[in-house]
Order: sequence, then structure tokens, then C-alpha cells
Amino acid sequence: MSETYTPDCDFNMKAHGFELLNVDGQLYTLESCLGAKATLVMFICNHCPYVQSILEQLIVEVSVMQKKGIGCVAINSNDYDAYPDDSFENMQKISKKFGFSFPYLLDVSQDVAKKYKSVCTPDFFGFNSDQELKYRGRFDDRKMSKQMSANSSDLFKGMIEIARTGNGPAKQIPSVGCSIKWRKGE
Repeated sequence: MSETYTPDCDFNMKAHGFELLNVDGQLYTLESCLGAKATLVMFICNHCPYVQSILEQLIVEVSVMQKKGIGCVAINSNDYDAYPDDSFENMQKISKKFGFSFPYLLDVSQDVAKKYKSVCTPDFFGFNSDQELKYRGRFDDRKMSKQMSANSSDLFKGMIEIARTGNGPAKQIPSVGCSIKWRKGE
């Protein structure tokens, strides 16, 4: 496991379009995932201990965000040939087991991760209603512990601020996680 930190938020970067396969077998686009007030694009995977440590709380908080007009989508860009736990079939199992209320998409080509300049899992991109980046930070300060305090994470507070004001917090702390598992030669 290679611990990686995200770069600072590139404020106002525009959201990049995509068309990817969801665990339900349907294709989803950025447009089909947008929220009325804000949109959260999350790069996650199944095997990363950082993702595993936040998953239960993330699912609860995403459910609340969706009720507040925030569209949410998760994307797995890892090389599933080298990391079979991240296969499409395992994505389906994880989504069902945890009751994901958001699309969980497979980025087979890894092009979407490259466009967003995603570096790790988890990696969070919070956009306002104009699809301008306003949050690129951590979930919270837990690292790999399984503490839980619903609706209190840095991510949740940042996304609610974006939904209310169109802007994210001025101070953002980088996310930490496992590096994206790029295909060899990519």
C-alpha cells in the first residue's frame, strides 16, 4: 500500500464528462449524476483500507447530501486485473452489501481518473451547480480508524457549504489514501 496525498484544490476547474458502466449494468454520464445544488465525484475502490474505514459513514452522509440536492457518484479506476478485489463483479457485491444510493461506475480505460488528475482512493471532487471545483480535500482526520460521527466529516461540511453558497471552505486538508492502481505501461 502506497500512502498518497491529493494536491491542493484547483478551484474553478470544470467537471469532466464521462460515460461509464454502473454496477446495475446501465451507462451513466456526468449529466445524469449532477445535483441541482452541487455534485460530488468520488474516486474509490473495494480493496483500499482507507476507503473501507470510511465507507459506512460515507454512505450515511451521501444519503443526506442527496436529500439536500447534491448529486453523488463513485468511480473505480483501479487496474482490476492486477487487483481482482476491484473487479466489476466485486463492485456489484460491495454496492449491494452496503446499499449504495449512488452510482458506482467502472473506469476501465482509466481516462476519467486521468482527466480529473485523481491520485488516490479516496479522492473527492466537490463541484458547485456551475460544475466548478470547490472542494478537493479529505473525508476527515481518521486515516484508517473506523470512528463514526455522522454528518460531521470535512467532506460533508464542505459539500453542504457548496450547496448553500456555491463556494467551498477556504481551508481544505488533502485527502490521504492508496495510490490509484494504474495499468502497466499507462
